[in-house]
Amino acid sequence: MKLVIQRVTNASVEVEGEITGQIEEGLMVLVGFGQTDTEKEVDYLARKLTKLRIFPDEEGRMNRSVKDIGGKLLLVPQFTLYGRTKKNRPSFHKALAPNEATKLFDYFVEKCSEEVPCETGVFGAFMKVSLLNNGPVTILLEKEFED
Repeated sequence: MKLVIQRVTNASVEVEGEITGQIEEGLMVLVGFGQTDTEKEVDYLARKLTKLRIFPDEEGRMNRSVKDIGGKLLLVPQFTLYGRTKKNRPSFHKALAPNEATKLFDYFVEKCSEEVPCETGVFGAFMKVSLLNNGPVTILLEKEFED
């Protein structure tokens, strides 16, 4: 499972001319699932994401989480995070199949929503994502468990 996290002043997702998700201060997160991902990876990264301290405290140090600041998450499904670029045309064979990835994405949204208000993109749709990166601060989180 891979997350690309961007600290934002605002962000939105548009599908077919309609806004499907929109936040003010918070985190815009691209979410991708690999073939071996399960709820175990989702549980771990949902906890990590909502507790990740990348917002400034009173002294300007990154010491506050999205939950601490009363922010929101904009979660955007993004299978292309598993694109392999050995050749010039990306291959996506390491991405989880759409029907299974949809279930894990919905589960991820559910787990994150237990801690922080969430908005989302639309799984499988062509989305236009807009954001104003705050910092800029961009973090990559990945997790794979070996059983």
